[in-house]
Amino acid sequence: MIDDTTTYLAAFRRRLGLPAIVDVHTHFMPDQVMRKVWAYFDSAGPLTGREWPITYRDDQAVRLKTLRDFGVRAFTSLVYPHKPEMAAWLNSWTAEFAAEVPDCLHTATFYPEPSAAGYVATAIEQGARVFKAHIQVGAYSPLDPLLDPVWGVLAEAGTPIVIHCGSGPAPGEFTGPGPIAELLRRHPALRLIVAHMGMPEYAEFMDLADRYSGVCLDTTMAFTDFTEDEVPFPAADRPRLRDLGDRIMFGSDFPNIPYPYHHGITALERLELGDDWLRRVCHDNAARVFELPDLAPDGNTAS
Repeated sequence: MIDDTTTYLAAFRRRLGLPAIVDVHTHFMPDQVMRKVWAYFDSAGPLTGREWPITYRDDQAVRLKTLRDFGVRAFTSLVYPHKPEMAAWLNSWTAEFAAEVPDCLHTATFYPEPSAAGYVATAIEQGARVFKAHIQVGAYSPLDPLLDPVWGVLAEAGTPIVIHCGSGPAPGEFTGPGPIAELLRRHPALRLIVAHMGMPEYAEFMDLADRYSGVCLDTTMAFTDFTEDEVPFPAADRPRLRDLGDRIMFGSDFPNIPYPYHHGITALERLELGDDWLRRVCHDNAARVFELPDLAPDGNTAS
């Protein structure tokens, strides 16, 4: 792999005529929370079972500069609670972060608890543009009755939700396509962005994208050497990636990735689905979904 990620990505953008990259799956969290996440990966925790070095273990200011140097124009601060009475506090932090960091899409989250519908509505009123749901870490069912009004609020608002609902890296009690299929049956207008392409249930989550126009998928860690070694994307389903080219968005999992950032891009390039597909996945689809202003080729806002 090429070491100079900044140089590589600049050349990639020039070749495709892309003004920038949009990354829908990045993590910025309160410092104490991020350090606990890093400690979990350092211990090769039960959900990973393998070494997982954090490539971008830097302080927040350095991480922001790194993303910008890579040519990323918009990104997320995906946070997720693992217990009650945590989500509202995280939402307060992400609201302050987004106010200080204008290239971060204002992110929020939720947990099945009686107050959830209220603080989700408040977050939307305050400008939240994307939510994060982590079925695996949160260990909750998306069909929990306490979440039904939350999904209703999100569906009515049309706010996208990046949702980790696939059974990778290890299955949870409520992961997999079954609960999400039922959730979409109840709330067909939900705008879900299925994280990690739904791995390892790639085909089943693509089926849901075929069935529901609001369902998208993000590429986070999919197709990389790290993932292909254990849960490879089925070669027979590769043509479906082209068919869903308007509903797939680039995600990285920055900073918590065990390889250089640009490998997430080279993994997409070697699918050989064409430059137009790459342009849509790496920028245009997310720019459309999040209604980002048009950029000139030099990366400045077009007049």
